[in-house]
Amino acid sequence: MRTRTLRFGLYADEQGLARVEGLVADAVGSRSARITGESVLRTLPGSGMPTAEMYDHLAEQWDIEHPGESRGAREPVELQVDLACSLRTWREIRATVIRTLCPEGTAPHTCRVPWMAR
Repeated sequence: MRTRTLRFGLYADEQGLARVEGLVADAVGSRSARITGESVLRTLPGSGMPTAEMYDHLAEQWDIEHPGESRGAREPVELQVDLACSLRTWREIRATVIRTLCPEGTAPHTCRVPWMAR
């Protein structure tokens, strides 16, 4: 097994971030993998680029999907989760998290936590 990283750009408050972290933990728990580290980044390593620049479109998505609603404490962040697992297991976990984040698939819908996978 190698260490592999899941990366998700999120536009979330603490509650939304906790929800996504829980989705990842649930997806990992049912497979032969383990979480070896987790980080919430506000600046992308090596680039010095704030996550607000990388994921600014997620804030715009929120505004479009929730017209007139306050952004509250939401901010663009990157959730990185390090997993000890095979590549196949990593792909399964990633696909499960994405399906759970977006159960409606490509049909028009409103995301509880605007996101993108990296």
